[in-house]
Amino acid sequence: MKIRDSIDVVNKDNKKALAVFLTAGFPDKNKFIEYAKAAIDGGADILEIGIPFSDPLADGPVIQASSSIALKQKFTIKDIFNFIETIRNYSDIPAVLMGYANPINKYGKEKFLIDSSNSGANGLIVPDIPLEEYDFFFPANNHGLDIILLTTPTSSEERIQAIDKKSAGFVYCVSVTGTTGADKKFDDSTVEHLKRTYSLITKNKMMIGFGISKPEDIRKFYDYADGFIVGSRIIKSILEGVEPAGISEAVKQFRNACN
Repeated sequence: MKIRDSIDVVNKDNKKALAVFLTAGFPDKNKFIEYAKAAIDGGADILEIGIPFSDPLADGPVIQASSSIALKQKFTIKDIFNFIETIRNYSDIPAVLMGYANPINKYGKEKFLIDSSNSGANGLIVPDIPLEEYDFFFPANNHGLDIILLTTPTSSEERIQAIDKKSAGFVYCVSVTGTTGADKKFDDSTVEHLKRTYSLITKNKMMIGFGISKPEDIRKFYDYADGFIVGSRIIKSILEGVEPAGISEAVKQFRNACN
């Protein structure tokens, strides 16, 4: 199912969509698939799959640690396509890849887009490619992949509208400045930022990410988004040794908050 359609189905049922982030190949290649299935079983509407990289610009220490572990397992980009094909045999929920420009360039941009699409991926987030470099980095034909751009608390009104116009699938609204992490501090300015951004995005759905670490965060921002992205909290639990069944239960708690 297309990303936008998937979010729309959930929203029409008066619920918010839930995306769960997992690092590909973490904690190892076999366990990754088990955790992906657990997230789906727990109620994830979208899987966001991170491509491990040694120098991740937007990732906090928790996701950096998971990337380091995956890379030590000799993860390769080709592995991610095998993962998605396996997941596709289990579920048809949208799969969004999140990766940085360097490894994508090394693999070959055009080849990466083609192989991603052929494996069953639906979208791509490249956080270190800003709006100004979009046309330079991405070819005219994205081979059916939705390219998802990010807004931040410092984005101007004009920039938010331009990002909305360029994005497909959804707009990723970064809740607070800085890197990803489960211990972000939200204040009144966060609410104002989210309200403003949500009012400006008219073409796409809007998903809030960065710092959504507990169901209460979703309830707090429920009226200012079409969905939420949970990442570091899930990765942290896996680092602490929580098994797939426990992750499924954790995802259910976030799913319930979205209902």
